Amino acid sequence: MSADWLFKEEEYRPEKDHQQFLDKSIISILKVLSRIRRRGMHSYKFLYRLNPTLKVIFTFLNIIFLSLSRSFVYTLLFDICGICFVFTLDSEERKNILVISITIPIFTLIMLIPSYLSGNVVNSTLILIKVIGSIISINILSYTTKWDHVTKALKFLRIPDLFIWVMEITIKYIVVLGERSVEMLYALKVRSVGKNNRKYNSLSKIMGNMFLKSKEMGEEMFSAMECRGFTGEYYTSLKFNLTKNDIIYIGMNLIFIIIFIVL
Repeated sequence: MSADWLFKEEEYRPEKDHQQFLDKSIISILKVLSRIRRRGMHSYKFLYRLNPTLKVIFTFLNIIFLSLSRSFVYTLLFDICGICFVFTLDSEERKNILVISITIPIFTLIMLIPSYLSGNVVNSTLILIKVIGSIISINILSYTTKWDHVTKALKFLRIPDLFIWVMEITIKYIVVLGERSVEMLYALKVRSVGKNNRKYNSLSKIMGNMFLKSKEMGEEMFSAMECRGFTGEYYTSLKFNLTKNDIIYIGMNLIFIIIFIVL
C-alpha cells in the first residue's frame, strides 16, 4: 500500500476566528478568583496585623454610628480617617478600594439628583458622604482580613451558625465552580479549530453543566457532613490576644465613638 501521502506537505489553513469573548470571560473569572485568594494575605503593615475580631466589631459599630449620625464633622472626619487607612494598604488593594469608593458614590449621586433639585442639598450630601465612609470601611475589612478569620470572628461574637455556614460554603463554591468554569472555557477554546459558529451556543451548555455540577457537589457535601455527624455547630479555636497595634486601633475607634456621642 502506497504511503506517499505521508511525505506530502500539509496545506490545511484553518479559517481565523475571533476568541475575544472567551478570553475576556476567562480573564474575568480568574480576576475574581485571584481576589478571593489574595484577600487578607499576610503583610506586616498595620491593618493586616490587627485582631480580626476587633476589626469585625468596630467595622459594624462604625457603620451603625455613621448611619445614625447627622453631623457633617463626624462623617467627614470618619471619611478622611478611612482614606488615610486606605493609603497605608498595599498598592493593589489601595487601587481597588479607591476605584470602588469612587464608582458606587457616582451612582448614588445620580439617584440623589431629584433630591438636590428639590432643594434638599444638606441631607443629600450627608447621605453621599455616609455611603463613601461605609464602602471604605467594608472594603478595608474585606481586603485586610482572611475569609476564615472573619468566620471565626463571627463565631466568637455568637453569630448564628447557619449564617456562618451559608457564607463560608458560598465562598468555597464560588472558587471551586469558578475553577471548573475556567477549565471548560479553556477546553472550548482549544477545541475551536478554525471558524466555530456554534461557540456561543456552547456557553449555555457550560452554564447548564455548572448547575448540574453544583447540585451534585451539594448532595455529596450533604452526605459527607451527615456521615461525619455534623450537627450544624461550628467550633473555633480563635484566641483573643491583644497586641500593641490592637490597643492603638481600639483607642482610635473609641475616639470616634466619643466624637459621635459629643456631636
